[in-house]
Amino acid sequence: MRDTFNLKTMLLAALVAMPLLFGNLIAQEAAPAAPAAEAAPAAEAPAALSAYTGDYASDPGYAVFTVNNLWICIAAALVFIMHLGFATVESGLSQSKNTVNILFKNVWIVTTGILLYAFWGFNAMYPGAYASALEEGAEPAWNGFFALGSWFGGGLGDAATSTAEYNAGYTKWGDFLFQAMFAATAATIVSGAVAERVKLTTFMIFALLLVGLAYPVTGSWKWGNGWLQAKGFYDFAGSSVVHAFGGFAALACVLILGPRKGKYTKDGIKPIVGHSMPLATIGVLILWLGWFGFNGGSALSADPLAVSFALVTTSLAAAAGAVGAIMTSWVLLKKPDLSMALNGILAGLVGITAGADTVLEGSAILIGLIAGAIVVFSILFLDKIKIDDPVGAISVHGVCGVWGTVAVGIFSFSPDHSFGTQLLGTLAISAFAFIFSFAVFFVLKLIMGVRVSPEEEHEGLDVAEHGAPAYNI
Repeated sequence: MRDTFNLKTMLLAALVAMPLLFGNLIAQEAAPAAPAAEAAPAAEAPAALSAYTGDYASDPGYAVFTVNNLWICIAAALVFIMHLGFATVESGLSQSKNTVNILFKNVWIVTTGILLYAFWGFNAMYPGAYASALEEGAEPAWNGFFALGSWFGGGLGDAATSTAEYNAGYTKWGDFLFQAMFAATAATIVSGAVAERVKLTTFMIFALLLVGLAYPVTGSWKWGNGWLQAKGFYDFAGSSVVHAFGGFAALACVLILGPRKGKYTKDGIKPIVGHSMPLATIGVLILWLGWFGFNGGSALSADPLAVSFALVTTSLAAAAGAVGAIMTSWVLLKKPDLSMALNGILAGLVGITAGADTVLEGSAILIGLIAGAIVVFSILFLDKIKIDDPVGAISVHGVCGVWGTVAVGIFSFSPDHSFGTQLLGTLAISAFAFIFSFAVFFVLKLIMGVRVSPEEEHEGLDVAEHGAPAYNI
């Protein structure tokens, strides 16, 4: 029988709460801008611009600032495209009867993820100076482990948080948009691992809690200048902060959820093949494209050396990851496996993400090759111990995220990066993600259940959960 939890009740409660929420947000906003007819004379720059240079129109520094901010916004758009890539990879590697369900979950994740990051996550993840305050002998603004969030926004007149006084490379809004695209990725990783048997309403609530509450906590440990930053932990674009976090959150959910029906039998493993390898291939190549923003944007400026170097190491690792996975799977499986090749690309991308700016080109290739081999062994091992991951998300993001992070301690050309610190950081982030996800998903299992009925799983979630198939053939 389907769970009696009523999604309409949840949505009605959200609608009731919205007036209170938006009333609070409106009260925090700056006064509205004057109508165009009453605009200030051209000689008087808007407050947010004059805070940057004074006479912004003639200051060459403003042109540099503009280019930097434009690149951050373009990078945010590229990372947004990655959500299309995730949606197509997950649906392509799953059965056709679950396509609508997978696409719906991805739409839910990116839309609610952006809103939650605005309402709470951004200021929870970037609460103020901790590591730098310790170095200067000052009192930190927070404890380095957990910070309260709040609405991120402000008006154009909020000069201190909108231009150079905030950051010399981008505006507050460009920064928010870029970081918000990252935040939703963690739950997207989980979506693929629990595909084809998770209850929709349960997953929707879990995704809200993971993106809204858990991700900003571990993100603040490193990128928010928290305790891992103080220890010298390095994660350029998120091998651990984003990918290992999502991978180990997925592992916790899969352990509670269990495998798909018919996957593991007394006669061995029965493959449940995806319905569209063209769709999966398109998705992986879209993800590779989006990774140019993921890693290139993490330079946090349009600096030509930093951006181009990160893009080259990223591509070298992705290509090497594919080769490593192809060769390894060909030896082990006796046939060239396209799905392994695709996951090899993603493994190389995840592996290089932590150190794209701090390892040389040859090291990037080696990191990708090893990641490509690791992902094949990991996928086969998880299948052997009956942990069912339809798309290989745990192996790609979790296992290879850990590898990419510790690889910085092995291959980095910076003497500040050590293997021990990198291992500590990735284990701390992965453990937090696993424990949080296991606890939350277990509580949801007790309250409302986490798995559809065997009849619904057999029928397919498109019809059982949404009442409509993806393909009308």
